[in-house]
Amino acid sequence: MGMDDDVAGGVRTTSSYSILRNYPLVASLLAFAIAQSIKFFTTWYKERRWDPKQLIGSGGMPSSHSATVTALALAIGYQEGFSGSLFATALVLACIVMYDATGVRLQAGRQAEVLNQIVYELPAEHPLAESRPLRELLGHTPPQVIAGGLLGLITASIGQLITMVTR
Repeated sequence: MGMDDDVAGGVRTTSSYSILRNYPLVASLLAFAIAQSIKFFTTWYKERRWDPKQLIGSGGMPSSHSATVTALALAIGYQEGFSGSLFATALVLACIVMYDATGVRLQAGRQAEVLNQIVYELPAEHPLAESRPLRELLGHTPPQVIAGGLLGLITASIGQLITMVTR
């Protein structure tokens, strides 16, 4: 039984705060939040307007998907060891997510841009002229993915240092 487990009437319960001690989960969620926050403030800096969609939207610099999966894989490596199957699984997941962000999702976003332009140029009487535009910011450029990966690496590493100091 771990430190976070209580026994109540013979039934094992887990303290509600134990999830906050899950270093890989906290590191990955924190990396995601930092990446999305960076996008939010970057939009304000560039366009002088607040865009709350940046807090949850995909696309842009840095890649929050890359930051999240990199922080997760590295935190698992730090916690469980880099030679185990759990780290291998997290690393493969991270590679697939980052590859997908620069491949399929980036190309789908570029296709959406072209399709939106075609629909925009249709005559008003065309049945598709009033259709809603497709989302264009789906994927990431390689620099956005690299920046997200570095953010995830830094987040998990700082988290590991904090974890080591507080033990």
